[in-house]
Formats: sequence, C-alpha cells, structure tokens
Amino acid sequence: MNLLLLEQQHFIDEWHAELGQRQLRHVLDVHQASEGDVLRVGLVNGNMGKGKITHLSSEIMRLEVELNTPPPPALPLTVLLALPRPKMLKRSLQHLTALGVKKIILMNSYRVEKSFWQSPWLSPGKVREQLILGLEQARDTIMPEVILEKRFKPFVEDRLPALVAGKLGLVAHPLGGESCPHQISGPAVLAIGPEGGFIDYEVDKLEQTGFQRIHLGPRILRVETAVTAIVSKLYD
Repeated sequence: MNLLLLEQQHFIDEWHAELGQRQLRHVLDVHQASEGDVLRVGLVNGNMGKGKITHLSSEIMRLEVELNTPPPPALPLTVLLALPRPKMLKRSLQHLTALGVKKIILMNSYRVEKSFWQSPWLSPGKVREQLILGLEQARDTIMPEVILEKRFKPFVEDRLPALVAGKLGLVAHPLGGESCPHQISGPAVLAIGPEGGFIDYEVDKLEQTGFQRIHLGPRILRVETAVTAIVSKLYD
C-alpha cells in the first residue's frame, strides 16, 4: 500500500479522518507506524497529501489530514477486456488501474465461459476492492469506470462505433496485423481477447468498426501479462 485511500465517510470534519479494518491492519502490521508518524493519503476521486497519526490503537486510527496534491494524469485509453477467469480478472483490474486506465469494459466473447458471468468477483463491491488495490499501488485516487457488456454483437454494432469515434482502435490478436505501436499520444480503444484470443468472426466485427490488428510478437501471453505489456508500450 503506497497510498492510504480515504473516503468521505472516514472524515470526522474537513481536516480529520478515522479509520479501521483493512487499512488499520496494514498500518499496524506493514508500516508498523506509531502516533505522530506521517503517511501518504488520498481521497477517493480527490486530491492526495499527507495524514499525521494523532491516535492509534488496535481498533481505530485517527489522522490529521492535508490534501493539496492532484492525482497523476489518466491515460487516454479505454480497454475492452474479454471477461477472463476470476483470478485473472482480479489481477487485470489491479494492473489496469495502476497503469492509469479509467474506463474498462468487460465484454463477452465466444471463448468466455458462461459461468464467468456468474462469478461473485463481478459484484460491484468485489470489483471496487480490486480497483482500490490498484489505486493504492500506483498512488492514484481517481476510480476507474467498469462496464459489463454481456452480449458481443449488440455491443460491437450498436455502442462501440460511438465509443471508438475519433480514437485509434486496436485489437490485440496473435495472428496477422502490425506490431504494437509505441508511445502514441492520442486517445485509443484497446480490445484484448480471452484465453485463446478472439475468434475470426469477432476480429472481423471489430475491424468493421474501425479497429486494426496488432501483436506483440510470436509469444502467446497470459491475459494479465498482455494487458500490462500492451498498455506500457502504447503509453511510455
């Protein structure tokens, strides 16, 4: 945890916050902090700054907070991610959030198992947990938007054209296409398929919407590895 994230309900007044549970355990067990220590803090969807510990026990921590630093800039990137299996989903959400992606669309694909859509890890609370972990890792405060699109064809035909208009559309695919571009400066929409990749029909539909195929070379990568590698290459 490189940043202690606060929410509005933690604040007693404008300058003082009170915390317990997960964050308190981390401060006690990992930071091994004491009263008087100063921690890096941030307000969800707000500024960052510092928090001085004014009270610390096994049950509660109180902070005197000063928030005067804006969060890092977001990437101008929307990621369409074919819904991965739960373990990969958790890691992918954390990685994308840490990298600065602020719009993540979890979409269906022929190779996405139907049972994945029933996973408890898709509940708003569980998704938020992973986003918080990504923000804490990267010292960021702006919560990404996560959208679920359970039907491939209606999404690609009806909603995706407006989403990709004026942006660079890229679909990661191990067969064909160009090498992944490097250090682009404008907005983009990146589609990453499931294990085994998008089927030909899905790639064709994305190309009809204005996407172009890209690849990272001959190696086949896990979803969470491909996510990190492509985003890092696109935006230095």
